[in-house]
Amino acid sequence: RAVSKALEILEASQERMRGRSGKLVEIVKDLNGEPCGTPLALSLPISVNASPALTFKSLSALYMEERKDSIEASTMRDVKSSCEAISVILGDLDMRGHTREDMKNLRDKLLKGRKGSTVNKLMTRLSTVMDWAVNNGYLDKSFDKGLKLSKDADSSREAFSTGQLKALMTHANSLPADAWQRWALSLGVITGARIEELRQLTKADVKQVGGVWVIDINRNDGKTAKTKNALRVIPLTDGAYGFDLQAFREFVDSSESRLFTLGSGQYSSVLNGALRDVLSLNADRTLTFHSLRHSLAGALKAAEVPVGTAESILGHASGSISYDLYGAGSAVEVGRMAEALVNAFRMAL
Repeated sequence: RAVSKALEILEASQERMRGRSGKLVEIVKDLNGEPCGTPLALSLPISVNASPALTFKSLSALYMEERKDSIEASTMRDVKSSCEAISVILGDLDMRGHTREDMKNLRDKLLKGRKGSTVNKLMTRLSTVMDWAVNNGYLDKSFDKGLKLSKDADSSREAFSTGQLKALMTHANSLPADAWQRWALSLGVITGARIEELRQLTKADVKQVGGVWVIDINRNDGKTAKTKNALRVIPLTDGAYGFDLQAFREFVDSSESRLFTLGSGQYSSVLNGALRDVLSLNADRTLTFHSLRHSLAGALKAAEVPVGTAESILGHASGSISYDLYGAGSAVEVGRMAEALVNAFRMAL
């Protein structure tokens, strides 16, 4: 009975390493509730490995299980996809005995058929899981650092040219004032907000801060945000590429609650389809709605906007951001961002 139970425990332990601990918990419950009438000294001359291989697939499953409540669903899907790509290559390798050469081979294999920027993203995900494993005692050390590419690592998404942005806004401004596509495209151009951030906007999220009209990216009413740094307000620049602030406010006033009512997939599909149609783009995802963020980032850089202000507008993580956009200093910072955007658009045009 003892040998049989020991084998059950080993099998359940292997399941636990894959992130499924239910079977092991049940065994422990059964053992705690079963009296042992005869003292038993058990010595098992079994040449089995009581510690099964800790593969990256198992390790990443443990990581995702622990972080599932603190990571947004959209981000978790990306984490899962990245970890699966890495797991396919690392296979049955026991990460407790991995070497620097294993990590270099992983990077080289990831490079086959992938852009440098994509490989760097996967290596970053690898490091996140490995650091977590070391900090939580699953691994003694990791050999994944310093393997990112410094060449050919540009993002696969490019920025739109000024001419393309003008053409896109000319199209948007030609749409009826009550057409949601007009304002979704316009906000993408003049705020650089992520597509999901815009889709979730409500009537209450368009307001004034310190006399400046802004959109408020928040987590109110069940909305989600990529990170805590994504929570921000973004000034609306009247006249930028022909943007009509008054007409937009009238559109907002006529809305019941949500400005855009489509689901995430359909909303993204419609807008990216509009970009391809208006600008005659290839369907290779080199230029997408997200590229509008790159365009605004480039415009802010060209206008020599301070990094902290640019990151406040774009919602990037940075230790340099110390402003409270909802507190006493909000009007000052929003005014600074508004001025930066005006200057950036003036130079771009």
